Amino acid sequence: MSDLDLPKALVAAREAAEAAAEVIRHYWRRGVDVEIKSDDTPVTVADREAELAIRKVLQQALPQASIYGEEFGRDDNNHELLWMVDPLDGTKSFVRRTPFFSTQIALMHRGELVLGVSSAPIYGETMWASAGGGTWFEGERVHVAATGEMAKASLSTGNIKTLTKDARWDALGAMIRDSNRIRGYGDFCHYHLLARGSLDLVIESDVNILDIAALAVIVREAGGVFTDIQGNALTLDTTSVLAGTPAIHAQALARFSSAHH
Repeated sequence: MSDLDLPKALVAAREAAEAAAEVIRHYWRRGVDVEIKSDDTPVTVADREAELAIRKVLQQALPQASIYGEEFGRDDNNHELLWMVDPLDGTKSFVRRTPFFSTQIALMHRGELVLGVSSAPIYGETMWASAGGGTWFEGERVHVAATGEMAKASLSTGNIKTLTKDARWDALGAMIRDSNRIRGYGDFCHYHLLARGSLDLVIESDVNILDIAALAVIVREAGGVFTDIQGNALTLDTTSVLAGTPAIHAQALARFSSAHH
């Protein structure tokens, strides 16, 4: 990675997340008005100002990189180095006074996700990871659990509306019956739990790559597997997630694949 100083980029991403956190804490205390975007999703002044704060830090630290942000789109001056930013993932939670929202910052280098910072300022949790550098939480390196059998596995679901429409819904039902327990932590939260060994599988059918890019690096660097529901590698167009311990991910993928054919 001759053209990329990964430790420097990670410092910048963590600084950017903290700058966003200050904006978010301010508006969390005050409350905000909500607007509805053209795709029927909510947005607030907190989302926009947090992204501007992030962009300012990232542009100073790596002026050569492009930035693809949830609120202000993508500039294409560099195809090799792309920051992916969701300043406030979970706006619906934010406006309903639920602390399950976060700032997501990832870096893609030549098509590979190499760095991720996931910061949930009100919930009070930040995790980060970089390629080959492991996953870090509260100053300690963390790892996924060693869970190998579905009967001992804890599963969590997030956005799964479209999953209810086809045969994979029955596959999910069977998996729930065969597992140890089911929860629906959603948002950043279940990926953090997975990365630090508290959960074994995360399933979502309706996501945006900006919501999950950083979390993918965090789960992978903790020893987990992170693909879409079909088992494919992540791209800018990915809309689903299957993430888990290596063994449980493989078993879940086999079940979904046989249901889909």
